[in-house]
Amino acid sequence: MMEQWCRGIRPYILLGLLSLLLYLPGIAALPVLDRDEARFAQATRQMIETGDFLRIRFQNKARNKKPAGIHWLQAVSVALFSDAESDAIWPYRLPSMLGGAAAVLLTFGLGQGLIGRREALIGAGLLAATFELAVEAHIANTDAVLLPAAVAAQGTLGLIYRAARDAQPAARGWAPAFWFAQAFAILVKGPVVPVLSALTVAALSIADGDVRWLKGLRVQWGLPLLVVIVGPWFFAINRATAGAFLSESVGHDFLGKLIRGAEAHGAPPLTHLLILMVGFWPATFFLGRIIAQAWNERRAVAGRFIVAWAVPFWFVVELVPTKLPQYLLPVYPALALVAGRALVAGDRRWRSYDVIFAALWGVVALGMLFGLVELPVPFGTGVNAMGVAGAVALAVLGAALIWTRAPLAAIGCAIVIYIPMAQFVAPNLDKVFPSRAAAALVHGRPIAVTGYSEPSLIFLLGTDTQLLPAQEAAAALVQHRVVAVIVAHSQEAAFLAALGNAGHPAGTVSGLDYSNGARVTLTLFAPK
Repeated sequence: MMEQWCRGIRPYILLGLLSLLLYLPGIAALPVLDRDEARFAQATRQMIETGDFLRIRFQNKARNKKPAGIHWLQAVSVALFSDAESDAIWPYRLPSMLGGAAAVLLTFGLGQGLIGRREALIGAGLLAATFELAVEAHIANTDAVLLPAAVAAQGTLGLIYRAARDAQPAARGWAPAFWFAQAFAILVKGPVVPVLSALTVAALSIADGDVRWLKGLRVQWGLPLLVVIVGPWFFAINRATAGAFLSESVGHDFLGKLIRGAEAHGAPPLTHLLILMVGFWPATFFLGRIIAQAWNERRAVAGRFIVAWAVPFWFVVELVPTKLPQYLLPVYPALALVAGRALVAGDRRWRSYDVIFAALWGVVALGMLFGLVELPVPFGTGVNAMGVAGAVALAVLGAALIWTRAPLAAIGCAIVIYIPMAQFVAPNLDKVFPSRAAAALVHGRPIAVTGYSEPSLIFLLGTDTQLLPAQEAAAALVQHRVVAVIVAHSQEAAFLAALGNAGHPAGTVSGLDYSNGARVTLTLFAPK
């Protein structure tokens, strides 16, 4: 059966359908998320509204953190399927969903040249099912869009390396594909993929004591091609911002995260090893085999390359003080390919490390069960039937995975979790989306907000939403410069003192601001 599915274009069809099955549910049902997604989407909206597709702004503030590539892709999606006036978030998420699917397809397409067709199919399927990729494919930011560029760059680099070690000429298209992938990656998220590839090249060259294989990269015209693609944007944005983009994006955002824990995301080394237990789930069930297989094949050409892909970059992100789950995502395809290799080549006997990772897998699975069954009680409208059904299905498939240790059972576990969570459970957790509830109270624009500044509310209410101190918000309402004011409980006394009898409450919502863990009560005040 497996051999039949490996023929022709069938693997691509199978993996494409699997990606849609995992990533499409919830893409429209989930509200806009704080804080990064709302900022990215709002900045894209303002590009469309102003016609300025060079400078990135969130309301009246410059957002010189990431290149504009992701905003261009989102703008195309919005132009095709929506418009800037709409508060629908799904068009902004489409590039991420398609990016996740593209990464899966490229992992198979390029991975088969490294480890074999059957092995690459299993590995790509497990990559599609990983929790971190499924999450990123639902969020309108850079990481799922960056991943196919990482796979394309690393995959073509691996094929060039293999050809050189086999004393074969590299295919003509591999070097151009490598440089185009680097250019795309830079325009989406700056130097992440170039750093990944540079670390891989350095590790292989040092381990082999040989750099002659790098001739296959055609650096003599590849680097100029990269400059031709990226250079015009780089020159234009620095001229438009008087150099502020370079100093803020590289000096503050990128280097700042390398030096200190930025944005309250600092954590000690080895944190990513713990994050992996959740992010790489359900493939973490096979993590013991992945490590053993990588060690056993470390001297083989493909094994050597995949280790050089994963280990140096992982080492670097463990040392970086800022720790975010998506930082390790470019390593996931390498781990998934090793998993595919291990599951085809390895035996099915239980070993001590299998027991350890199965137990850790079970801990995460219990957390998923808790989320499906328990979260709707305090944060939603009560027990969710689809969540319970997903939990039961996970229990059954989890038992099947333990019994068979089959990759298909692991992928099934992901399907029965992600679909009900994304489509039915998470969107109905009303108390963790106070911005959505507050926006539903509003009729008309512009609106002022005081005491609450989550970007999701800005996206839902529009660019002309004003964030004002309590006294200024009250004055704006009295003078009819806004049609209503949303007031956080912490500012309500000051607001009412300044408002006097000129307005009245028109609705109140309460919930949890999950960005900071604080309870929030928002009241809409309208003029009398």
